Amino acid sequence: MGLTITEKIIKAHLVSGDMVAGAEIGLKIDQTLTQDATGTMAYLQFEAMGVERVRTERSVAYIDHNTLQSGFENADDHRYIQSVANKYGIWFSRPGNGICHQVHLERFGKTGKTLIGSDSHTPTGGGLGMLAIGAGGLDVAVAMGGGAYYINMPQVVNIKLSGRLSPFVTAKDVILEVLRRLSVKGGVGKVMEYTGEGIKTLSVPERATITNMGAELGATSSLFPSDEVTRGFLRAQNREADYTPLDADENAVYSEVHEIDLSSLTPMAACPHSPDNVKAIAEIGSIKIDQVCIGSCTNSSLKDLLTVAAILKGKTVADNVDLSIAPGSKQVYQMLAESGALSDLIGAGARILECVCGPCIGMGQSPNSGGVSLRTFNRNFEGRSGTKDAQVYLVSPETAAVSAIAGKLTDPRAAVANAALPAELSGDTIKIELPENFLINDNMVIQPLDETSAKTAVIQRGPNIKPFPKTVPLSENIEAVVTLKVGDNITTDHIMPAGAKILPLRSNIPAISEFCFTAVDETFPERAKNSGAGIIVGGNNYGQGSSREHAALAPLYLGVKAVICKSFARIHRQNLINNGIIPLILKDHADYEKVSQNDKIFLGDIKKKIENGEDVVLKNVTTGAEIALVGGFSGREREMLVAGGLLNLTRGG
Repeated sequence: MGLTITEKIIKAHLVSGDMVAGAEIGLKIDQTLTQDATGTMAYLQFEAMGVERVRTERSVAYIDHNTLQSGFENADDHRYIQSVANKYGIWFSRPGNGICHQVHLERFGKTGKTLIGSDSHTPTGGGLGMLAIGAGGLDVAVAMGGGAYYINMPQVVNIKLSGRLSPFVTAKDVILEVLRRLSVKGGVGKVMEYTGEGIKTLSVPERATITNMGAELGATSSLFPSDEVTRGFLRAQNREADYTPLDADENAVYSEVHEIDLSSLTPMAACPHSPDNVKAIAEIGSIKIDQVCIGSCTNSSLKDLLTVAAILKGKTVADNVDLSIAPGSKQVYQMLAESGALSDLIGAGARILECVCGPCIGMGQSPNSGGVSLRTFNRNFEGRSGTKDAQVYLVSPETAAVSAIAGKLTDPRAAVANAALPAELSGDTIKIELPENFLINDNMVIQPLDETSAKTAVIQRGPNIKPFPKTVPLSENIEAVVTLKVGDNITTDHIMPAGAKILPLRSNIPAISEFCFTAVDETFPERAKNSGAGIIVGGNNYGQGSSREHAALAPLYLGVKAVICKSFARIHRQNLINNGIIPLILKDHADYEKVSQNDKIFLGDIKKKIENGEDVVLKNVTTGAEIALVGGFSGREREMLVAGGLLNLTRGG
């Protein structure tokens, strides 16, 4: 039996376990990345481990999230990260150099390598044929120290592409179609592997758009083969030496196969408030819009923005629309400038932002009250934009640019038919000629000190940087109160919001915990502290979205001992375990109705049951009901929970 691409990479990096779907495996990690919203905590954890030097082939610290410096906090965190990178052997991408996933794709990603990053959109690297996985900061810290990264062996799903995209239909529409079919839960426990003749028509940036939003499926990762298209991209980046051909065997076996004819797709949008609420633009209709934001790690490549510039050239953004554009990297920004395309964007009335995540994480450009915002981003969760009642639609750069001119949601194909776009844009595709050689200037990437010089290097710590919260070993029993009960699809934005007000507190868990779950219940932080020990009850897909481990650290600080749900998102479940919070699943989902907020709960012999891998019985002291709970923990996860988390276990070892 042949192997898939995923299985080939896993086999080459397997350090423990067996390649049996669902079984826990440990992987050697070649590369890591962090960004500044998660990086400070990851490096505090790395320091706490006592390792003198990173042991990966390449680790990179990016500054791309917290660049709005309205106080000292963000700048202090950046100085801390830079000094840690210098001392411990980590490459440092300075603010202004670009979004981590775009820069990593351009400058560091390598086919066949393993990459984990403290950002859920790390699978962007799958556009180069990497096994790239989003993870919590503590997992990244352990990998930097030379430890294995553990996941359950994923099922491998084949998304077979045929045909060619029609004019003004894009890679964004491909992944929106996958989300429409499979939902935000459809990729849990799986890797999505793209095959078929259709992939040959997609550039690496287009492939990366698709693998990027695989995170919204809940997938562990997404991959494309490494072929001549990959080789051409790396050659243009002066990195052809990093090229390795990689494809699945002809007789590879997949757990599922989904076929998509690219020529059958039409321009689409994810409607509020979920990436899988997908409809055709033609079906949604011509709705008035207030804002358009183009950029993010999903759609900020040179190809994307040259396309936008071609559409906007000689036009003016509608009076009722505010248009902002954020290039994905300094390379993209400078090449736009040198080609004249930047002038076209500015001339049309676009506001040019930094090469950062910006509006995607609510860091500026919040829409007006009740505003309709079209965004080329990857998430449209309620309130994520910074305006709770905003209506956010996820669209392609082509749809975004055409709609910005029209002042309303517009199918770009209709714009061509109505002569709203120049004739030269109405051919088989928008005629964008990418250069054979991209501008290479890594002057915003700082290499770390050598090992000898690093010994005397000093770490810079600002007053906002607080120590990693201490965890304690698991007690024999847990007596607690249900401090919060929530429904399905609770996101990490619900648990630990982002945005300009809260993100600067990522290195200060006591301060950031004051905002925990306030998007759901503003009284939660105070009630949780007063309860002493708390339990959260949730529905399906609890913890979807970002990899931010602060969604575990803040509840930990507020006394949360366990989370009981119908099902968990992969990264958040692991973050809970890493930090000593017990994630438990209702054996019978109907028992969700037998627990209410403020009920008193007793988990008897919890330590013994977890040590022995037994089911747990919850006794609702308030009502007398008994409920069966399932952990499904591996032996290593049981050890972590008993020790009080991964850091305690690592120190103990």
